[in-house]
Amino acid sequence: MEITIVPSQSFKTTTWAGGDTTQFYIYPPDSNYKQLDFDFRLSMATVVAKESVFTPLPDISRKLMVLDGTITLKHEDRYSKQLNPYDVDEFEGGWETSSFGQCTDFNLMTSGTTTGELKAFDYSQNKQFEYHANDESDWLFVYVYAGNATINIQDKKYSLDTGDLLAIHSLTSITTIHNHLTEGSVLVIAEIANQK
Repeated sequence: MEITIVPSQSFKTTTWAGGDTTQFYIYPPDSNYKQLDFDFRLSMATVVAKESVFTPLPDISRKLMVLDGTITLKHEDRYSKQLNPYDVDEFEGGWETSSFGQCTDFNLMTSGTTTGELKAFDYSQNKQFEYHANDESDWLFVYVYAGNATINIQDKKYSLDTGDLLAIHSLTSITTIHNHLTEGSVLVIAEIANQK
């Protein structure tokens, strides 16, 4: 099992047509987002334009979770869906997708046989809870969107501040992580399975 804390200072932020996007993690590490040669990519985006068109990403599956604000995603000739905080939409990157509204969102992109799930935990007061990882997951990521978190894994503690990401690879020896959140904390947990 490999555990890494990726501090917020190491993230790269770039501009897209509707706002800014920050890449948290891409795998394999030598992948190039523009070439779409990754197994998965985790990122966060701010949508400041009230109307925007998503960049086409053929052969990429997407999960988008709103963290702050409200947007409506319109998938041309398919469906429209309004997303409030912690709602998730799952769609294909090759679809014609437009967004209406302003928000901050968390994105998981996968390709090929790689799949993933997103979950959010929002607590208005100090809270301790256990999170049980899926037995089939190869990766587990914990992103601290707000507040602070202390995470206990096999009796070792990891302290995370706002904006930090905890990456856990090779989950064969772990099924449960113990979390202690300070008041006002928001966590996003991503689990990823690679079926290769």
